[in-house]
Parts: sequence; C-alpha cells; structure tokens
Amino acid sequence: MAGVEEDVVAWRRHLHRHPEVSFEEHETSAFVAQTLAELGVEVSRPTETSVLGRLRGDGDGPVVALRADIDALPIQEESGVDFASERPGAMHACGHDGHTAMLLGAAKTLAADGVPRGEVRFIFQHGEELAPGGARDMIAAGVMEGVDFVYGCHLWTPLEYGKVAAVPGDWMAAADFFEITITGRGGHAGLPHTAVDTVACAAELVGSLQHIVARRIDPLQPAVVTIGSIHAGDAPNVIPGEARLTGTARSFDPDVRSLIPKLIEEIGHGVSAAHGASFELRFVYGYKPVVNDPVATELVRSVVRDELVEPDPIMGGDDFSAYLAEAPGCYAFVGAGGPFPHHHPRFVIDERALAIGTRLHVDVANKVLG
Repeated sequence: MAGVEEDVVAWRRHLHRHPEVSFEEHETSAFVAQTLAELGVEVSRPTETSVLGRLRGDGDGPVVALRADIDALPIQEESGVDFASERPGAMHACGHDGHTAMLLGAAKTLAADGVPRGEVRFIFQHGEELAPGGARDMIAAGVMEGVDFVYGCHLWTPLEYGKVAAVPGDWMAAADFFEITITGRGGHAGLPHTAVDTVACAAELVGSLQHIVARRIDPLQPAVVTIGSIHAGDAPNVIPGEARLTGTARSFDPDVRSLIPKLIEEIGHGVSAAHGASFELRFVYGYKPVVNDPVATELVRSVVRDELVEPDPIMGGDDFSAYLAEAPGCYAFVGAGGPFPHHHPRFVIDERALAIGTRLHVDVANKVLG
C-alpha cells in the first residue's frame, strides 16, 4: 500500500488547503467524484454536495458501506503547516480531510484488488458538523438501501498515534443544540434602574444552567449542558435590550435527553422573571447517540492488530448514528495524537495515522465480504 499511502497524504493536504464548510462542499465533492471516476469506481451524486461510489462484485454477497465526512469548520486556521487553508475563515479542524483521503485510498486499493462478490459503497457525506447533519439526506437518497454492514472511523487526536478504539454499545452521545433569547429593556449604563439588564440576566442564567447536570439529573447518567456563545450589545455605556446565548446538550439516555430542554425552559423562565426580562428557547434535536452494534464491532476488532485500546465513551456527537439505525455497524476511532484539541485553530494530526485508517477500511470491507 506504499503508493496508496503517498496518495492519501497528498489528497489530504489538497483538501486541507481547500476547505469548505457544511453544505457548501461543492469543490470538495467534485474532487472526490473525479478521483473516484479515475479509479474506475462507479460514481453518483446523492445530494448536491455529496458523493457515492460503488464497486460491485461478480456474484451475490453482502453489501458493505464505508463512510467519510467531508466538511470543514468556520474557523480561521493558525496551525502554521505548509498546506494551511487558503480559504479565509474555513479550516479542516476536525480531521475530515483525512477521513475523505483515507476512504479514497480504500477505494483505490479495493478497485485495484477487485471485489469478488457483493458490493462496497463509499459514502462521502456532506454537512456532518452542522445539525441536523447530512446523513439523513444521504439515507433519504437511498445510499443505505440493501446495506448489510456500515463502518466509519474518526481520526482522534486525544488518542495517541498507533492506537485504535472500537467499542461496542454506547460510544458517542446524542448532540443537541439550542438558542436562548432574553429580552429586556435597553437603557443608559449609568441609569440601570431605568432598564431591564439582559447582560446581568444572561450572566446569572449561565451559572444557573450548570445546576441541570449538577443537581437535576441522576449523577450516574452522563450529561453535558454547555453555553458556547453570548452576544449582547455593542457599546460599553449602553444596556442592551436583548441577549442571545447558544449552546449544546449531550446525553445518552433518552429520558435524560428529553428532560434537558424542559429544565432549560424552567430555569430560563425563572431567572428571567427575577430580572423582569422575558425568555425564549429554541431547542433543536440533533444527532442520536452513536451505539455500536456488538457483533459488528467484534468484526472490526478482529482486523485490528496490536493497536486496540479500550477508552470510555465520549460526549462528542456524530451523525454516523443515522447510518447505525439503518444497518448494523461500528464507528471506530484512529489515534492521530496532536497537541491541540479538535475544533481548535491550531489543530493538527499525525499523518502516519492515515495509513492505519485506510488499512482498516480495506480490511473491514474484505472481512465482511468474506
């Protein structure tokens, strides 16, 4: 696979230079489609910015789907690598460029070796980073029809290079998102008694929402409520009439998942009323938890060599869960150890991990096909 490994690195660096954010992956999908066609893979376009490749064997057999997400994030890159993003305000800060390149490498390998029976589908999915995600569009377009097994993997920098995690059962949390609007009465900062201060209300609300996990949910049930942004006002001497907060909620248990927005609503109305402000919540259910099928996961584990590790589930989310609702499968993590976390402007990966991820795609497909 030496030649393929070089191609994978080159493809990854090309994609890294030309990132496109969720649902805008026009150049990325065109590059993937052209590369697959050059490899002799049958190509179709399930949606405007996604690609499906297919390799069919001569005889009947299982249908295995391999998935990679292709979108970047709206982040200004500060990594300093020679192949840094050339598109201002966009960056592959989560490893999706590597996912795409690894799946192209698997397609090249499997196309050269030939598929003896059954079928391999290469799903290059758009919009993973933006709920409700692109997976549901792909499924609606029929990419999972007749699929017997689905596999995907994520390059993961908290996991050191050379390690692979394939964990049965609960693996990644449900990922939901919300926006809060607090409406008060604007006024002069020197005359706060004549206004309803939305900034003070928002500040108190951020602290109060932390009690959802600390005091309102069973401590044996994992959950997260995080406020990621606050926007209110533009001047230091003006009390703004509105404050907007956005955040995310993470959970595994369906009862906990449905309880969280009710508690946000309850606490939000109470805190806002105490300040004389009004409260509005817009809550969007995003991705369901990623729950790996035990039998499918054991198959994946059987092709992993001495790299296998057993980490705990994580509270990150991924819409790979939508594919797992259609067919048994496994979502694995490939160690790509780096000094900065995912979604950081200085995010980098250890490119040696690309070879491991590529190999796993090929080995899993061949194992399923028998």
